[in-house]
Amino acid sequence: MECDDNRVSNFREIKGNINELLKDYEDFLRVERRAKEGTIYRHLLELRKFIEFLGFHPLQATKMDIRDYLKTLVKLPANSYTNVLKALKIFYRDYLQRGELVEGFKFPSKPFKPPTVPSKEEIRKFYEWLKDPLSKAILLFFATTGLRRAEVLQLRIKDINFKKRMVNPPNDGSRTKRTWVTFFNEEALKALKEYLGPLDNLDPQRKLFPVSEHAFRFRCLCFYKETGIKITPQTLREFFASEMGRLGVPDRYVDAFCGRVPQSVLARHYTDFSPDRLKEIYDKANLRILS
Repeated sequence: MECDDNRVSNFREIKGNINELLKDYEDFLRVERRAKEGTIYRHLLELRKFIEFLGFHPLQATKMDIRDYLKTLVKLPANSYTNVLKALKIFYRDYLQRGELVEGFKFPSKPFKPPTVPSKEEIRKFYEWLKDPLSKAILLFFATTGLRRAEVLQLRIKDINFKKRMVNPPNDGSRTKRTWVTFFNEEALKALKEYLGPLDNLDPQRKLFPVSEHAFRFRCLCFYKETGIKITPQTLREFFASEMGRLGVPDRYVDAFCGRVPQSVLARHYTDFSPDRLKEIYDKANLRILS
């Protein structure tokens, strides 16, 4: 792909003002790429590390410079190395339109590691170990909805239909992670009532769980140190998928609850994936954690 001469020329006129380059790159990620704030932060962090390694303006870098940098990172775990290379590819190939500089660098293969799914008994132990109603509600919500960590923590009261026990997560703009609707069971509803109090006059804009990601993870870590049982939002999501399959729910519906059904499939088969149909399937499975 040919270089964007105007963009490169403008940056050269700045005479090495890297801060202005980074600000323009941040705008590119936010506007053209529609990247989320966490993604923007990580890409800028990786680019700054690369610039520090270079010791000069990244516009002057050659393919050999990039290779020398990646050579220092080859022993990183596959995911970490992938994040670095992805950041460099987006910067040079997509932003500067100088794909020749990063062409040929391959992402490492990721060895398959079967997930360790917590048992129902282990989740019960965690529930009994937790003391505050908020944490108990979060635990049961993760375990009975199949939602991703970020999806749960961004939910607001308006996204919840307590009468139907239905969750309609907002689309965060991701091109690959789209949750349609999912549900939570009666146990989770009871925990929510104990935590929230009366449900009738709640502020629709209020966050369902007004805590940081660190807050629940810290409780997971403390529980692990005390008992040796590892439970995280991700393993609770895996538990949900595994348990629903064990209860006889077809894979395509488990995928729907977990947000793994492409938008095109939902559009073509709306009747199969209508909220009423999904609730019927969810309730028939009769998912239980505490009993």
